[in-house]
Amino acid sequence: MKIAVLGGGPAGLYFSVLVKKARPDCEVVVVERNRRRDTFGWGVVFSDGTLGNFRRADPETYAAITGSFIHWDDIDTCFKGQVVRSGGHGFCGIARVRLLEILQDRALGLGVAIEFETEHEGLQSPATRGADLVVAADGINSKVRGQLAEVFAPTIAEGKAKYIWLGTTKKLTAFTFYVRENHHGLFVVHAYPFDRETSTFIVETDAETWRRAGLDAMSTEESVAYCERLFAEELGGHRLMSNKSSWLSFREVKCARWWSGNVVLIGDAAHTAHFSIGSGTKLAMEDSIALCEALQRESSVPAALQAYHEARWLEVAKLQRAAKVSQTWFEEVRRYKHLDPQQFVLSMMTRSKRVTYENLRVRDRAYVGGLDRWFAGQNGCEAHEPAPPPMFTPLRLRELTLQNRVVVSAMCQYSAADGLPGEWHLVHLGGCAVGGAGLVMTEMTNVAPEGRITPGCTGIWSPAHAAAWRRVVDFVHAHSTAKIGIQLGHAGRKGSAAHPWEGADTGLQEGGWELLGPSPVAYAPGFAVPKAMTPADMAAVVEQFRGAAQLAEEAGFDLVEVHMAHGYLLASFISPLTNLRRDEYGGSLANRMRFPLQVLDAVRAAVPAHKPVSVRISATDWIPDGLDEEDAVEIARMLKAHGCDLVDVSAGQTTPESRPEIYGRMFQTHLSDRIRHEAGVTTMAVGAIQDWDQVNTIIASGRADLCALARPHLLDPHFTLRAAAEQSYRGPGVTWPPQYLAARPRG
Repeated sequence: MKIAVLGGGPAGLYFSVLVKKARPDCEVVVVERNRRRDTFGWGVVFSDGTLGNFRRADPETYAAITGSFIHWDDIDTCFKGQVVRSGGHGFCGIARVRLLEILQDRALGLGVAIEFETEHEGLQSPATRGADLVVAADGINSKVRGQLAEVFAPTIAEGKAKYIWLGTTKKLTAFTFYVRENHHGLFVVHAYPFDRETSTFIVETDAETWRRAGLDAMSTEESVAYCERLFAEELGGHRLMSNKSSWLSFREVKCARWWSGNVVLIGDAAHTAHFSIGSGTKLAMEDSIALCEALQRESSVPAALQAYHEARWLEVAKLQRAAKVSQTWFEEVRRYKHLDPQQFVLSMMTRSKRVTYENLRVRDRAYVGGLDRWFAGQNGCEAHEPAPPPMFTPLRLRELTLQNRVVVSAMCQYSAADGLPGEWHLVHLGGCAVGGAGLVMTEMTNVAPEGRITPGCTGIWSPAHAAAWRRVVDFVHAHSTAKIGIQLGHAGRKGSAAHPWEGADTGLQEGGWELLGPSPVAYAPGFAVPKAMTPADMAAVVEQFRGAAQLAEEAGFDLVEVHMAHGYLLASFISPLTNLRRDEYGGSLANRMRFPLQVLDAVRAAVPAHKPVSVRISATDWIPDGLDEEDAVEIARMLKAHGCDLVDVSAGQTTPESRPEIYGRMFQTHLSDRIRHEAGVTTMAVGAIQDWDQVNTIIASGRADLCALARPHLLDPHFTLRAAAEQSYRGPGVTWPPQYLAARPRG
């Protein structure tokens, strides 16, 4: 079997080593443009887990690598004059040139032919003639990928930040982040040791700062001198060094397919992942392992290449997704520069969701203990020892204090008669309150009969409704320390619908009612076309919300929330997808917000000044030309200016076509994060928050002030008590009913 490997970087060399070791009879030729000791960059970082993969694949290479690396466990972040250290991470660094030497020596020793200083021409290269397998390991500018672009379907996205890859003789003992701001803007250094004398020193900044500093017009030597002056204190007299260095923008490469016939892409030719989350070399060498294993398992080259793709694509896709989130965090790091160092570091450490609060606690209990003490001190819990986990710290909204940060999200039960809550609602909401949550929210409670989603939805439009809700509120207050809020809404064009278990997103065939909306556009096939609201209709709805808020006060609710999300009436005014009006209530965002803000003003006026009012929004429509994140920040600013105390940040559901870009754990939290920091408002995060570790992570990192959980509370109404038990916590912030004290953790 003849194998042509185009590219003699770590991907191509490691594959040639593994395949030649597994099949000594193969003829393996590596074509490499550079000389034997040429290399770009400085050092390469691997995690302990990656090294384990290398040990299994080829013990000889593993031994040579581990004999040359520098190992460390800590991550240091230097920010605002403080150094925050987190331990237990397990990294090793090795000089890229040394790694290449190891792989070159191992390949040559096994009989691999390496043609140095040979520029390949992709599939037209002489080495590919008669080859049974062509391995394109030719990097981010892959000629092979370009020649077969119609098959591989690559997409290449350029990042917003600029970075330069430098080296320094400063000896580091940890993966180190330096964050420094000057009159041009904010700069971040990603630095780590890779031998006993040298460290990698990557300087990254946003494009605007880069241009303001004049770095776009500087030579490499001038850029290095600028960075030396900027980080003179951190360098401590050491110099920065370049090695074919230049300012770059990271390019994310994705391919729909990695193989065609007997040609396969590996490493950067197939995919890239931002350097802030890990080494592209790691991905490349793990590709090599998977490709070699597939060739040994399968009976033909095409079958092996397909098996390789199937074995690797999901793992790579997950890493690329995490890397993209990490990349975005650093591109937008200015958003977090106001944070205290402890919170800044946790936000950075947990940016990709691969690392969480509990994961960090397992790695370094002392670090998380310090974080807990800092967060507790920020929230009035200095006296308690040990400090409570972040989820059990209080939050004050006006004169309302929530004992912890867990919220039972509003969940429609479709079990009311004529809008009246009954036994089901008492047990459902009462059980969650007894279960320890700080705040329990009712389902969307409609301000008029024609404002309901279904005939089974609750309402509050008469004294009878207030009395029925009073029974639930009194139970919560009598048997728990939870607070209870009511979510007021109007279904608009999504109303007059059947119960979900009778057919999702379908209109009532009998007994329906007239729908209202900003424009005469039906929600979906099977739904009635709503009436385009007149000013008189709007005035009537404003009064309905005002009256509902007054009745909520009579019922004793602690908080009132206005529902402006998910395509219901107020949301349909906000979104340009559903608001097609040409009057003062349509067009610009300010105009589209006019009616929702009139409703908010009426509710705020009806709710006593000492009680908070929150608003739920859809921060994005997830549809082109719909609402986006920038709109959401501006919406939050408007809401805050009109007396909103808490923005409940949800997303989507504006139209049936709305789909999240990525669905998974905490998938909407980044929206709360952005709104909280850019609009300066208190936020509540929602969206597949699944467990107490995620709650602690979100709250302590400053991505939200509260976490609302829906499905977890359906599965376990006592979610919060269980969270306390699993963390062996029995201090303030969680109240155990006397009937349940036997289950409380001992201490």
